[in-house]
Amino acid sequence: MAKEKKVDTASQTTGSKGFLGWIERVGNKLPHPFWMFVWIIGIVIVVSFITSLFGVQATDPGTGKLIEAENLLSGDGLRRFVQEMVTNFAHFAPLGLVLVMLMGVSVAEKSGLLSVVMRNLAFSVPKKIVLPVIFIIGACGNIGSDAGVVIVPPIAALIFMQMGLHPIAGLIAGYAGATAGFTANLVIAGTDVLLAGISTEVTSKIQGAAEVSATSNWYFMIISTLLLAIAGAFVVQRYTIPRTNAFSTGDGKNLQPASEKHSLTSDERKGLKHAGWAAIAYIIVILALTVPPNAPLRDQTTGGLVPSPFLRGLVPILFFMFAIPGYFYGRATGSIKQADDIIKFMGDGMKDLSGYIVLMLVVAQFINLFSWSNLDKILAINGAHFLESSGLTGPLMFTLFITLVAFINIFIGSGSAKWAMFAPVFIPMLYQLGYSPAFVQLMYRIGDSITNSISPLYVYFPLLLGWIRQYDKKIGIGTVMSLLIPYGVVLYIMWIMLLFVWFWLKLPIGVGEGIFL
Repeated sequence: MAKEKKVDTASQTTGSKGFLGWIERVGNKLPHPFWMFVWIIGIVIVVSFITSLFGVQATDPGTGKLIEAENLLSGDGLRRFVQEMVTNFAHFAPLGLVLVMLMGVSVAEKSGLLSVVMRNLAFSVPKKIVLPVIFIIGACGNIGSDAGVVIVPPIAALIFMQMGLHPIAGLIAGYAGATAGFTANLVIAGTDVLLAGISTEVTSKIQGAAEVSATSNWYFMIISTLLLAIAGAFVVQRYTIPRTNAFSTGDGKNLQPASEKHSLTSDERKGLKHAGWAAIAYIIVILALTVPPNAPLRDQTTGGLVPSPFLRGLVPILFFMFAIPGYFYGRATGSIKQADDIIKFMGDGMKDLSGYIVLMLVVAQFINLFSWSNLDKILAINGAHFLESSGLTGPLMFTLFITLVAFINIFIGSGSAKWAMFAPVFIPMLYQLGYSPAFVQLMYRIGDSITNSISPLYVYFPLLLGWIRQYDKKIGIGTVMSLLIPYGVVLYIMWIMLLFVWFWLKLPIGVGEGIFL
């Protein structure tokens, strides 16, 4: 009897060829992300020992302080790790944000509210508009810092599923839009204020340099949002949807295409009515706490909204925005029969995140160990000095600067931390060449956004993996990376071209700000 040929079902693949196919095949051979981060931690520890042995160091351009590589293999390093391991995990900011946000979303989802809303959205809005809108929402989601990265991908997955498309395509699109949106927005967000504050601190030491305002990059960001929507929709239609069609749907959630018959039942209409009134009442309360002068959710010193407790507290505000209408919908339709059902829904949501929570234990250690070693700061500062010594100017310098920031962003996720190290080098340097500090900040923001989605070290990448594996447990890191890389490439080209057009036309980049001094 002929021996049956063994079929490798270790991971789903898109069947891609060429470079993306190579990325997929190599990436899928990597171990589970938990063990991958364990290996990376080991490499960081060894590198910290070698660099400290050879006295590797750098001078912080902002403070003039000498930064030396710290040996994590030393007694001090061991004691610090043992004493702070639990604290690293418990105080890991993205973990709390994700858990709180998704508990609220779970109430709305498991009561049935999100499914009904997404189904009606999918059938009432043309597909050509839905895709760009997902990217616009993702970009504007950064008004609440990282909240958009947590909210947009799972909702996009529901929209895609109701449109008869694979939900994993929606997860990829929503994640790419939300993570790329840190340099695209229709409104001023907390990121603008944070980066402008660092820039202003640097310009205050330059004679004749003006303050950099939060609106200094606004015009460029508005156009970037529209182009992000167009470019993102192109990648979804050209690459993401066709390649996710190769995935099977046998071991995931309900992946059947939406029925052509999509009229609401009487219970659903009743539930939407109750949820709508609850949402309106909640929004009125939030407006009353935010809009009037000296309202509790405004900044109590300046009276402004950027920054303010409203923006800093957007995650709990959104938690109730999902949970309250979800509760009233469930009560009206019968999916919530008693108050304890809410606890069950939130608990079920946490069960879906159990793998992510475990993974965050080792991710939090990696980020803190990398920071303790000072390798992140040394890498950024030496990279900046390399570019400074290149002697390039004009478009070539712009391209190299953006590329350098995009590369370093793969290893250092915090945009403000990198800018605090880059701004004291590049603002004075380019100021002498006649470029405005606001323009230097804009170039930095472009580089800082391009590789967010494709960095496996980005703190929300494991969350994306967790979502994807809820639908298909066979999908590996390589497949996810091969789906995301087209977004990084297209956005890199898009932003470079847009910057060149802006430069040649000498257009204003923000309120009262131009490219040149």
